Amino acid sequence: MISDNIKKIQKNIEKSCQKAGRDPKEVTLIAVSKTKPIPMLEEAYQAGSRDFGENKVQEIMDKHPALPEDIRWHMIGHLQRNKVKYIVDKVALVHSVDSLRLAEELSRQAGKKQAEIDVLVEVNIAEEESKFGTSRAEAIQLVEEMAKLPHIHVKGLMTIAPFVEDPEENRKYFRQIKELSVDITKKNIDNVSMSVLSMGMTNDYMVAVEEGATMVRVGTGIFGERNYN
Repeated sequence: MISDNIKKIQKNIEKSCQKAGRDPKEVTLIAVSKTKPIPMLEEAYQAGSRDFGENKVQEIMDKHPALPEDIRWHMIGHLQRNKVKYIVDKVALVHSVDSLRLAEELSRQAGKKQAEIDVLVEVNIAEEESKFGTSRAEAIQLVEEMAKLPHIHVKGLMTIAPFVEDPEENRKYFRQIKELSVDITKKNIDNVSMSVLSMGMTNDYMVAVEEGATMVRVGTGIFGERNYN
């Protein structure tokens, strides 16, 4: 079932890329494996997945040693500063940097472990009160401040669009993130690239790809409904 789901999503990504005149190789599918047991991750791995997204530091800590070393772990959930030290040398990318204080802690802990860490700035593009992320208005200043820190590298932007019935409703938000990334690119800031746009989830990833997503975060579409028990 998991391998069929992955194939189906890859086909959909290809369709969306075709529609937008993009190369499907530009888009990375992240299997969002939060709350899922290791055998399910192994199944996704056998089906070709190498990028896995987790929401909680503890789950990365538990799963990292139990799974193959060539997996790229993505921290996609809200990251507390006191937990940074546990994952700074274990993850390929932190998607959810939403404040300078968090960025400073990532920089500090990476320095201690002689590591370099790639990060995305999380933008709350729809300005939902229930979500983390910097505002669009403050994003550029945050990027400029983060760019000065050692050991961390800003690679792009991430957003969590509103949960909607019709994915078309989120098109404007994905477009705004793309526009923001273009504005930041024009500033030519040292230590900043806007090569990654992490946006789109199970219900709206196809629209996100059409609007420029380079990473889509799909959990339910791959693993089925989440189990919180």
